[in-house]
Amino acid sequence: MHVLIIGGAGMVGRKLAQRLARDGELAGKTVSSLTLYDVVPATPPAAAKIPVKIVTGDLPTAGEAERLIADRPDLIFHLAAIVSGEAELDFDKGYRINLDGTRLLLEAIRAAGHKPRLVFTSSIAVFGAPFPEAIDDEFFNTPLTSYGTQKTICELLISDYTRKGLLDGLSIRLPTICVRPGKPNKAASGFFSNIMREPLAGEPAVLPVAESVRHWHASPRAAVGFLIHAASLDTGKVGPRRALTMPGVSVTVGEQIAALKAVAGDKVAARIRRQPDPFIEGVVAGWPRNFAPQRALSLGFKADASFEDIIRIHIEDELAGRIA
Repeated sequence: MHVLIIGGAGMVGRKLAQRLARDGELAGKTVSSLTLYDVVPATPPAAAKIPVKIVTGDLPTAGEAERLIADRPDLIFHLAAIVSGEAELDFDKGYRINLDGTRLLLEAIRAAGHKPRLVFTSSIAVFGAPFPEAIDDEFFNTPLTSYGTQKTICELLISDYTRKGLLDGLSIRLPTICVRPGKPNKAASGFFSNIMREPLAGEPAVLPVAESVRHWHASPRAAVGFLIHAASLDTGKVGPRRALTMPGVSVTVGEQIAALKAVAGDKVAARIRRQPDPFIEGVVAGWPRNFAPQRALSLGFKADASFEDIIRIHIEDELAGRIA
């Protein structure tokens, strides 16, 4: 089985590639080769036992998607996107990368005619306020950001191309990934990770919203698990509605900080500095807070047990078990 990861240089793409290279198989099939594609060169997984090809390019560029699909990958993970804050601030760039790139990929798959499994990372930004106490599987998609609108359109396209028998697609709506390793990015949601990651590393962090803000989270480890499960799933059990909201952990920012204190102590949590940011507050106000994702749970997708566990996963996976 040839696997293609679009967005292979990103954090989730790197971790997914490591998992595939480590396991060497997926859904009982041997992974014979792995292609990692991004605008910058991806890093091959350490000690990979399968051939790994690194490809760079700009997906929305004419002919680029056709080049990627030329060797007819059996499984495609489409993770590439610009993040929420950047998509909101740069309207043209958001639509070019998040929508046009996906549409051209789907058209290249249609032209190739080999009907691969496509797993697309969507977002809970497809939902907009006002919200019920917990959003169930029947809630309308009414995005209130450009990023959420772009993801919604891609979900609809993937469902339609699947209905036409052109591919076997699934869109999985990821919770906000926390704690995200590495440097802060331009995602409006980045502070959820910043206020955990930096204090755990001995650095100060800025909290731009009130502690009463509630949000839906999953660890990077859980996100990779979602992708692997989606790629392995019998899609006959999913039916025609090919977009699924992933399970997660709903907590307030205050509960995040309490979990940080419980795991790492008061000294670490004291490194968080409150500094309200009206732009971030405005974006976050339109985001969903809690879900009842029964379809995904019934199909076997599994969430983290608690936010304390999410913090412990970060310490284990990124900090070698040490707290600064």
